[in-house]
Amino acid sequence: MIYPSGRAVWAAAAGAVPAFLVALALPSFWYLGLLWSCLLLAFLAVDAAAGRGRASLNASIDAPQQVGVGGEFGVQITARHSGSRAAEARVGHDARLAPVDGSGGALLPTAGGGSLDLRFQALRRGVASFDRLWVRWRGPFGLVWNQVVLPVESKVAVLPDVSSARGEAITLLQHAALAEGHAQRRAGQGREFDALKDYQPGMGRRMIDWKRSARHGKLLAREFRIEENNNIVLAIDSGRLMCEPVDGVPKVDRAVTAALLSAFIALKGGDMVSLFGFDARPRVSTGAVRGPASFAMIQKRAAEIDYSSEETNFTLALTTLAARLDRRSLVIIFTDFVDPISAELMLRTVGRLTERHLVLFMMMKDTELEGLADLPPRSGEDVARAVVAGGLLRERQVVIGRLRLLGAHVIEADHNRLGPALVERYLQFKQEDLL
Repeated sequence: MIYPSGRAVWAAAAGAVPAFLVALALPSFWYLGLLWSCLLLAFLAVDAAAGRGRASLNASIDAPQQVGVGGEFGVQITARHSGSRAAEARVGHDARLAPVDGSGGALLPTAGGGSLDLRFQALRRGVASFDRLWVRWRGPFGLVWNQVVLPVESKVAVLPDVSSARGEAITLLQHAALAEGHAQRRAGQGREFDALKDYQPGMGRRMIDWKRSARHGKLLAREFRIEENNNIVLAIDSGRLMCEPVDGVPKVDRAVTAALLSAFIALKGGDMVSLFGFDARPRVSTGAVRGPASFAMIQKRAAEIDYSSEETNFTLALTTLAARLDRRSLVIIFTDFVDPISAELMLRTVGRLTERHLVLFMMMKDTELEGLADLPPRSGEDVARAVVAGGLLRERQVVIGRLRLLGAHVIEADHNRLGPALVERYLQFKQEDLL
């Protein structure tokens, strides 16, 4: 694309005054006033032809692969083209990113081209992208701009800030007496046989190994340890209801943060973790990974769980998930519902899932409905709101009761306590040998 610069506009405006004076003084030679315009057009044509186009341009964007929500990061634009003319650049980005001091500017001269450093802030979780790059430069006379639009594909994974979650996870691990990410050995707990020890008063009779006790002439007890290598599935619903905000933050973001907290602890404890995101259909699915080093991959894939305006299809999602599980697993489902009718299909699928797997539902308390139900009735509208809110809360409890009857575990926690409540229940499952 070629278009005149501000210098050309000023030159055309400056030539208009002499042309008017010539036409006023010499009416029969009015066409002499057009000489300036013709001369300017000639210079514009030469300037446009002298400026090389897209074939001589090589531009790229250098951005970090991932950044935390709310964090700032730098982006470097480099461009190389023939000639030593100064250039300007501007980058296109999506709504997850906001420029700190603008999204473009002049390229600072470097060897063989120029570079521009920009600052952006990550506003929302997800996979942000830089999709286009505009680069322009003037011709030799500075009368025209030569501009090209280059398609680029640079993605930045905007991840939840898990710095506080890591510290909280370590605190919970220490509180649960887990050392260096491995479950401590507890006599009489777990299913993995560890060793024999002398029977002590207070031990259960089922722990006595009668054959070896008879052989050694004294009572010996079997000592077990908590089993590792369990399979943990973190299933996150990103449908319409989960995208509604709670205290200014979408529910799905709070669910992702809680899931990452539990994934960090599970990987530290030697278990395998996989991630599954769904709305109207499955969106994100990872294989089971093991070891603390795999947490970065889980964190990056969690950024792909996007916000959705579609209704959640529990039948398709949970059926697909069950078909992919080849061993007994702890399936943790982060979701929400409002009434028994919308949750009916979910209940039918959960009944089949609990036959083989340990299922745990994680839900956030609806503080808005609770506030409306407890609102002092000052008018008829307040009474109507309280009645409707109370009815919705009762229907919600009906669904939770039906889930528990089907064999599923349900935690309804405050949005600020979702992660710690999940970790406490997970550690309780391990101690009680339910995994």
